[in-house]
Amino acid sequence: MSKQSEFAVILKMNPLFSDLGADDLQRMAALCHTEQLDVGEVLFQKGDEGDALYGVRRGQIRIETGASDGGRLTLNFQGPGDLFGEIAVLDGQSRTADAVAGEPTELFVLRRGDLLAFLEREPKIAIRLIELLCQRIRWISERMEESVLQPLPVRMARRLCALADDYGSEVHISQEQLGVYVGAARESINRQLQQWRKDGILDLQRGRILLKNMSRLTDVARNS
Repeated sequence: MSKQSEFAVILKMNPLFSDLGADDLQRMAALCHTEQLDVGEVLFQKGDEGDALYGVRRGQIRIETGASDGGRLTLNFQGPGDLFGEIAVLDGQSRTADAVAGEPTELFVLRRGDLLAFLEREPKIAIRLIELLCQRIRWISERMEESVLQPLPVRMARRLCALADDYGSEVHISQEQLGVYVGAARESINRQLQQWRKDGILDLQRGRILLKNMSRLTDVARNS
């Protein structure tokens, strides 16, 4: 399968573009090019011009921002098949967070000018973009509510379940990264992970968490 066809498949899998026909998807995919990043390489920083939409062909992108204590806060992970960067690419304003390669990564890149020209020809896609942005607002609202109202085990379980949906039962994330992801100290993360290890829910390896009992972890995530 050509890279152009791969990007068309990614677009089709995303709710934003799922209503497009095969010909439209191929025309849109033909506008993209690819870009490769080494682990730790910065794709863009907060404040940079929002000039492109990105799709992950392989690898992982961390969406990060600075924390009040001077550290880093991971807002989201983008893996193979994910699209990101749509807010800044639509309004032409600056990026709202940093994007850093968590591992060697190859991206599909669709420039803003090409995307806007396409949207002028396909107004139904503009409507889908509005719906997607509304979904993102709801997601952010849920995360804010979660951080205030839900106990740490529930927050951790929900994040691990979400990562498992994208990457399977072997989640490549350090305890420190998980801590900034859920807004907790590494010591608290370690205590909970060790308890779940004793309970047979997961196993721990360097830089990895192996999820062994998704049913029990899902129960914790549901706070049931």
